[in-house]
Amino acid sequence: MVCKGICVRHKALKPIDIGRYLSGQKRCQVCQVFMIWGGFYCPCCGYRLRTKPRNKKYKSILNLSKVYQ
Repeated sequence: MVCKGICVRHKALKPIDIGRYLSGQKRCQVCQVFMIWGGFYCPCCGYRLRTKPRNKKYKSILNLSKVYQ
């Protein structure tokens, strides 16, 4: 799995007041880019996109915000 550069077209800007995952962005571990994409797999390399943070601190923030919505 190699990055072919297609993901650059779907690259997302960092939101100011809300987290990336809360705003619906997903991250490709191979391409190392956050993107706005409807599918579960990267359009560039075909790798599964990450939709949740790995860090314990940011996981708790994501879970708390989902409870209050």
